[in-house]
Amino acid sequence: MRKSFAVIGLGRFGGSVCRTLIESDQEVLAIDSSEDQVNEFMNIATHAVVANAQDEATLRSLGLRNFDHVIIAIGEDIQASILVTLMAKEMGVPRITAKAQNEYHARVLDKIGADYVVHPERDMGIRVGHKLTSNNMLDFIELSEDYSLAEVMVTNKRFFDKTIEEINFRQNYNLTIVAVRRGKKDLIVSPPADQIILKNDVLLVVGDNKAVDYLDDKMD
Repeated sequence: MRKSFAVIGLGRFGGSVCRTLIESDQEVLAIDSSEDQVNEFMNIATHAVVANAQDEATLRSLGLRNFDHVIIAIGEDIQASILVTLMAKEMGVPRITAKAQNEYHARVLDKIGADYVVHPERDMGIRVGHKLTSNNMLDFIELSEDYSLAEVMVTNKRFFDKTIEEINFRQNYNLTIVAVRRGKKDLIVSPPADQIILKNDVLLVVGDNKAVDYLDDKMD
């Protein structure tokens, strides 16, 4: 279903979100105070506007309250981020995602009504850290403080040529296998209990962080 999005702030994070939404054929309004940033989206976004998002009258004139989702991706100016989030909330925007610079900023955004707060630098640091310290973990995405989604390569011969049921995976590792990736093209989503696991398969698992680390250790 096509939705309408407004992205405020077209830096690295906001620009990436904007491009992804455009590629998904969504209706996108791109907003930034920099003409150079806006020009990058002039021919690809539904609308692209040079505007001061801290001006309430400007946001109202752009019809911000009519968008399904507003993404506030303002860069270093924490005060501006908080102000725009607050104004968007007061206008009645149905869903607001806001970028946080640090934990203090995140707490403030949460308190004033942001529906979802993202920490792109922190989250990328966590992902890179996990990849650097593991030979088998290909990716790691923190879903909450305690739960994660991870890609773990099967390198332990005890897993080779056995079914998920034979491995007794859920009971032994307290994780759910969401999908099995085999090679570059084959993706087995929601694999059945009789799915055979092969050497170098990649297991996409979800569960407690400690369980993810335990599985990763068992692959060595």
